[in-house]
Amino acid sequence: MTSPDGTGRLMLLDSASLYFRAYFGVPDQRTDASQPPTNAVRGFLDMIASLVTTHQPTHLVACWDNDWRPQWRVDLVPSYKAHRVTEAPPAAAAGGAPDQAHPASDDTVAEEVPDDLAPQVPVIVDALAALGIARLGADGFEADDVIGTLATRWGGEMNVDIVTGDRDLLQLVDDARGVRVLYTGKGGVRDPDLATQDYLRERYAVENGDAYLDMSVLRGDTSDGLPGVKGIGDKTAAQLIAEYGSLAGLREAVDSGAPAIKGARRANLEAASDYLDVAPTVVRVARDAPVPEADLALPTQVADPVLMSKVASEFGVTSSFNRVLSALRID
Repeated sequence: MTSPDGTGRLMLLDSASLYFRAYFGVPDQRTDASQPPTNAVRGFLDMIASLVTTHQPTHLVACWDNDWRPQWRVDLVPSYKAHRVTEAPPAAAAGGAPDQAHPASDDTVAEEVPDDLAPQVPVIVDALAALGIARLGADGFEADDVIGTLATRWGGEMNVDIVTGDRDLLQLVDDARGVRVLYTGKGGVRDPDLATQDYLRERYAVENGDAYLDMSVLRGDTSDGLPGVKGIGDKTAAQLIAEYGSLAGLREAVDSGAPAIKGARRANLEAASDYLDVAPTVVRVARDAPVPEADLALPTQVADPVLMSKVASEFGVTSSFNRVLSALRID
């Protein structure tokens, strides 16, 4: 690992968030259905070129889902991502290698991935390897956990930019340690929201990442199969966290019979007690996942020219590779 000198900038890519966005946002330019799909590959590489050019990181990691739905989270909240499950890994079902987009927790359960996206993910893996851009995952953990671990490991020593369209990662915002989120949910990679603690205050009325985490537990997230507390959305959740200091403070007030919490709100909070016992562990991204040490510095030369040439020619992505090389200032 290249030792940071206090002036570096580490960029952490929520890879699946970005290549899904690329798949749905970049036109399919094939003229013949027999040609391999490449829109996610092109879009993902173009995103890297744009991000490196605009934000000038010194270190870069494509963070990976080694397990898209960890069993330890499902054991706590069985509905976690349950609506995304398909019965077999897409690539394996087609007679190919197991799906590298989102490996299954067992041999029969995987995330549902569009048919034309699944075969592009191994191509993205090869493209990153050819360029020499670090790609890191941790067995039994999601990319979010890899991001949380690396942000914890290097925040305060380097500035950290987390690139994602997933609001869950706003819990990692920490001005004191130089950790911010480039949130792509609205403006995309070219015009992301720069989420600092000021952004959390203005957008969500919470003070910091920890308060955002508590708010998101109360609110829930239907996209992840997390029910939240009935009748509580962003605004009410933020108000409750501000009033009682934290989710723990709110629950203590409920348990002690605080008179200000009454009626339907009290009933709903009490009914959600079992959920609130376990949801913080599910929603909180890991800070100590077993992410391997690696050299995270931007590559200064192509790591595998033969592989890059092969991917570029077979999938027609030479222009996208060239944009990345230009952003990296590799001749």
